[in-house]
Amino acid sequence: MSGAQRFFRALSNTFHSRSPFSYRISIPFRSFYPTLSRSSFPPLTMPHKQWQGASKEHRLVEKSKVNELSASLSALGSSSSAGKEAAADRVVDSPSVAEVTSQFGSIGLMNHVPAHLQKAVCKPKAYGTISGTTTVGPNSAPADQMTVPDHGNQTESSGTPAAVSSKLFSEKLLENFTTDSSTHSLAQVRASFYPKFENEKSDQEVRTRMIEMVSKGLATMEVSLKHSGSLFMYAGHEGGAYAKNSYGNIYTAVGVFVLGRMFREAWGSQASKKQAEFNEFLERDHMCVSMELVTAVLGDHGQRPREDYVVVTAVTELGNGKPKFYSTPALIAFCRNWRLPTNHVWLFSTRKSVMSFFAAYDALSEEGTATTVCKTLDEVADISIPGSKDHIMVQGEILEGLVARIVSQGSSEHMKQVLRDHPPPPMEGADLGSSLREICAANRTKEKQQIMPLLRSVGTSFCPNYMDWFGTEASDSHGTEASDSHSRNADRSVLSKFLQTRPADFSTTKLQEMIRLMKEKRYQATFKFYHNFHKLDSTTNDSLHFKMVIHVHSDSAFRKYQKEMRINPGLWPLYRGFFVDLNLFKVNEGRSVEFPKKASSGSDLNVESAKDDLADEDANLMIKLKFLTYKIRTFLIRNGLSILFKQGETAYKTYYMRQMKIWNTSPAKQRQLSKMLDEWAVYIRRKYGHKQLPSSTYLSEAEPFLEQYAKRSSENQALIGSAGSFVRVEDFMAMTGGGQDEEGDLEPEGDMIPSSPSPMVKETVAKDHGLIVFFPGIPGCAKSALCKEIMSSPGRLGDDRQVNSLMGDLIKARYWVKVDQEYHKKPDSIMLADKNAPNEEVWRKIEDMCRSTGASGVPVIPDSEGTESNPFSLDALAVFIFRVLRRANHPGNLDSSSPNAGYVLLLFYHLYEGKDRKEFETELIERFGSIVKMPLLEPKRPPLPESLKSILEEGLSLYKLHCRQHAKLDSTKGKYAEEWTKWEKQLRNTLSANADYLNSIQVPFGVAVEKVIEQLKAITKADYSPPSTEKRNLGAIVFAAVALPVSEIVDLINNLGMKDPRVEGFLEDKDLKSDLKNAHLTLAHKRSHGVTALASFAPHLSQNVPVAVSSLLFSDKLAALEADPGVVDGEKIDSKNEWPHVTLWTAQGVAAKEANALPQLLAQGKATRVEINPPATVTGVLQFF
Repeated sequence: MSGAQRFFRALSNTFHSRSPFSYRISIPFRSFYPTLSRSSFPPLTMPHKQWQGASKEHRLVEKSKVNELSASLSALGSSSSAGKEAAADRVVDSPSVAEVTSQFGSIGLMNHVPAHLQKAVCKPKAYGTISGTTTVGPNSAPADQMTVPDHGNQTESSGTPAAVSSKLFSEKLLENFTTDSSTHSLAQVRASFYPKFENEKSDQEVRTRMIEMVSKGLATMEVSLKHSGSLFMYAGHEGGAYAKNSYGNIYTAVGVFVLGRMFREAWGSQASKKQAEFNEFLERDHMCVSMELVTAVLGDHGQRPREDYVVVTAVTELGNGKPKFYSTPALIAFCRNWRLPTNHVWLFSTRKSVMSFFAAYDALSEEGTATTVCKTLDEVADISIPGSKDHIMVQGEILEGLVARIVSQGSSEHMKQVLRDHPPPPMEGADLGSSLREICAANRTKEKQQIMPLLRSVGTSFCPNYMDWFGTEASDSHGTEASDSHSRNADRSVLSKFLQTRPADFSTTKLQEMIRLMKEKRYQATFKFYHNFHKLDSTTNDSLHFKMVIHVHSDSAFRKYQKEMRINPGLWPLYRGFFVDLNLFKVNEGRSVEFPKKASSGSDLNVESAKDDLADEDANLMIKLKFLTYKIRTFLIRNGLSILFKQGETAYKTYYMRQMKIWNTSPAKQRQLSKMLDEWAVYIRRKYGHKQLPSSTYLSEAEPFLEQYAKRSSENQALIGSAGSFVRVEDFMAMTGGGQDEEGDLEPEGDMIPSSPSPMVKETVAKDHGLIVFFPGIPGCAKSALCKEIMSSPGRLGDDRQVNSLMGDLIKARYWVKVDQEYHKKPDSIMLADKNAPNEEVWRKIEDMCRSTGASGVPVIPDSEGTESNPFSLDALAVFIFRVLRRANHPGNLDSSSPNAGYVLLLFYHLYEGKDRKEFETELIERFGSIVKMPLLEPKRPPLPESLKSILEEGLSLYKLHCRQHAKLDSTKGKYAEEWTKWEKQLRNTLSANADYLNSIQVPFGVAVEKVIEQLKAITKADYSPPSTEKRNLGAIVFAAVALPVSEIVDLINNLGMKDPRVEGFLEDKDLKSDLKNAHLTLAHKRSHGVTALASFAPHLSQNVPVAVSSLLFSDKLAALEADPGVVDGEKIDSKNEWPHVTLWTAQGVAAKEANALPQLLAQGKATRVEINPPATVTGVLQFF
């Protein structure tokens, strides 16, 4: 029986005489993310056979692959220093080694000896990951089975955990553990959060698709609050407590404490019993609960919370295969059963409600707080499910944002059923003991001093041991602290050993596939391994246990992985918060085993639940909507601290203006924020001098400043959103030791500078200003030859501006200082900076020069497809090296006579590592407003010969080893000097052998020069606009109106003037044709009528609306047409204004809103009314402004 089945059967016994879900067996659930899962709640009465896999075939490892593995292992024993490591890397990276060799039962795990492996693998579940077991004797094992050693009577691992730990390290079990054909691995996901999906479409396209799907009845849109905290995952006291990318630290200790306190608050005197049951449930069913951990002790986000709490965001059934996430209705039922805190959720199942939601967000995006947002969404949503933790009460008014996603069409009905069957549970309360803040305040010497009392306070029913934090000697039976004498870190050889083993089940196969792909593509990710102290009693010479953390360092890695998933849908998702239990073990002859039969394709159910009735692309539709009041604090103030203190107020202003430009902040808010942030910069610099304000406690200064600023005016109050109720944290901050929170969104206190702190996105390059032409390239990209051609070409760049060139190879030191000095002498000239400019440090220097002189920077880059982690392809790298090695007497001494020319080129190539081509070009365009591409390779060319590809990849591997050992030490020195010499010689031989190919694939130099000069001339003439680099952003809206054609309005008034002398006299000294820029009939205004009224017009957005104009009213200062909007799609459009009108004219100094007073002025005899009979009809378009 699966965890979900047991859960709901238990609920049926608790709440009803019959299962509340019995009649819903055939109703599909779709997964919580990105859609509700059909298999989240398997039918309780489904026949056993239906879950069984169809295929019983099992494959053995191919002989050729065994030989290949053996050859690779033999290479590990070579005498060469690089040979061992490079061979290991080849094994690790090769997708052909240890492929899917023993899937779904090719190794017997359910009766694997030693006995701990029965625990390590989740028992067969009814949802189909394992369909049954088969037992065989040693003499009758079929081909798809193998025998394992009998460790059952071994005593090597007996004794206390500390003794086993000592054995683990003293006997170097990992170092002595070798891989061969009998070595297998078992990898199980222990904790995971949702995959990080990045929409390739613009926000507008995502919105449009969401509205379309809901309008057609294909889906429902679900919206939830984004609490401002950090990710915390809990898999039981044995399964572990995890933060986003780590465990066993202050973040997880705080999480365990807060979660334990939630149980006490909810269950009172039953808390200890329920805590123990909860741990047992998670362990038995192999589940993980993910939460947003909101606390004031782990660093500042947008607002310091009033209370420390958690909100459950995901419940994951890990099983024996791919993680399966509960749907939101199931999650709420689960949480209410265990009395865990839930989030506020809204469902939108009609076109009217979903369009009203987006309109409401747009109206609130720049000023929304928790009160106004929740109130508005309650009014426009079809279903509202309040959270058990009120954001306003526990966190405050500053709301980070909302998350909107597509879920199944039946979600609303499922939710209604869950709400009926599972009412909000009672909160019994209890003596909660010391609070988190009190414990942290009393223990402020070091991190471990805070962790121990937090764990002790939780109690043994919830946290019976502290091994994840302190190792095997964490405590005695009385909880007395001791220090573990051994590090829990395992060396990086675990990864190569893991990828050399035969996978014991389908999960292991898929995880190996994922890791090989990530290494092959060089994604920015780290695979960290730790000794699993929970499994020490099961550790032997032939069976080792580890915890693996997959830490993805950049969002680009998730985007690239998503692209691979589109090509190969069988890939498992790359999760955020990704932790795996890993067992490496050997299987030998001499023992019979029992093992599971093959699961149905290993993941059929998961594939079905992921697709269901929505296409993959639609199932992943999600959009994050953040509020400006939060972004002011986090992005503009906190994240700008490094720039402000290191680069000064001018650079800081450039930074925040760029951010507002990217967000499409309204002009009015930009002006208000500029004034406020300039004042903040002066205030905080004056107070702190050159010592930077710590980002982890920035609100200690920012909050009082914002509170005082808000008191000056209602406009300032709306800008700030909310201030006050200040929580002082200096006395109880957790001792994190790194100045950075676990989420990674706090700036570290070191020298890190945000990657793009530079000018706002430039729209184009200004004419008649100076230009600094520079070259983000690699030696051999022909920049010097290009500069010579430009300098000698007739007319040069097409105007009379002076063109100068400075060659970097002739200026040995302080090149960019020299460029700056020379350029300041003639700031209207064109400077060719003939030197490679490969990194952001150089780009910032060029930006500073541009900022101080008014010049424009123009990057010229070699045109290349790039790789997934580098903007230059291997083809381009081969050409660059080929060109360099053909040079002689190069002024920079980088030519054929250079003994390490290949190494130098690899060094430059790696300076660009981490950005693909699109990211590289996008950043340059956003920084400088232009980009020039120099043709390099023929588009229709043969692929790179294998010999060239092989020698370059060998060099890249050697470079990686060299940097790991020696950082930037020259290749002629150090451990790998001999290997470098051999490689340089082989490189030259290989390039020489492929000289004809390398010459044939290059675009002729003359053609390349012609194309570059053509692009530069367009820039100098300001006849250039940069390509779009950003997704379309949507701005805030203030009012809804019917926009009317000005020409028709003017014609209407002129015709009326010809018929009525009063109108003719009024128009006598006015030129409406020139003065009237736009005409509209206001339907609702955010300030006057509220956000809900404004949003109610969203369903008719962009539709034609007939407007009946019945009269003209005018006074000596005002003029307007009385108007009445008509019917659209059978629905009358009614203006919320007391007097619907179209303002035509106001005297100087009179606001347009004063036209609302014309009926009163008419009643007082101070205005004139001229009827239009019959009323004229003018058709306009309903729009938001």
